[in-house]
Amino acid sequence: MRRVTYSMGISLDGYIVGPDGRFDWTVPDEEVFGFVTEEIRGVGDYLLGRRLYETMLYWETADQDPSLGQPMLDWAALWKRLPKVVFSSTLSSLQGNARLASGGPAVEIGRLRAESGQGDIAIGGATLAAEAAELGLIDEYRARVYPVLVGGGIPFFPRRERRVDLELVETRAFGSGVAYLRYRVAR
Repeated sequence: MRRVTYSMGISLDGYIVGPDGRFDWTVPDEEVFGFVTEEIRGVGDYLLGRRLYETMLYWETADQDPSLGQPMLDWAALWKRLPKVVFSSTLSSLQGNARLASGGPAVEIGRLRAESGQGDIAIGGATLAAEAAELGLIDEYRARVYPVLVGGGIPFFPRRERRVDLELVETRAFGSGVAYLRYRVAR
């Protein structure tokens, strides 16, 4: 069965976006960017909410930017081809290889798992991930922890009254001080 993963850059105090709405501290250096590019190669479908979809729209046309280097062009090509499912009640049309979700996370993940697709089913965005976590749909949490404290904002982990035991699968330290932590949900 295809794994459902939740992978984001987070501050050491656990936020994906600071209280000011900024996440510029997650801009990866070359080493981390290469790692994230390799991670996205293992994704078969990407589920995201409206805010993250709108943030990532840049990559749909980034290949037309003559100032981009090859690593970013490689990322753009991967992102552009990747099938995306967007959860939104306000968007009516989408760009690129994206479609609007026709049901909630359980319906869409069930549909994707039943198809013969390959690669992980990745979830991006804390709100959508919180819904999927509440339903017990996330198989792996992957955090790139940045050496910064932002003091508040949107948390990586949903604030729920439910314990979830995790098994450490992988760690990696980058020269920039970013630490990668990959955990599998213990079942």
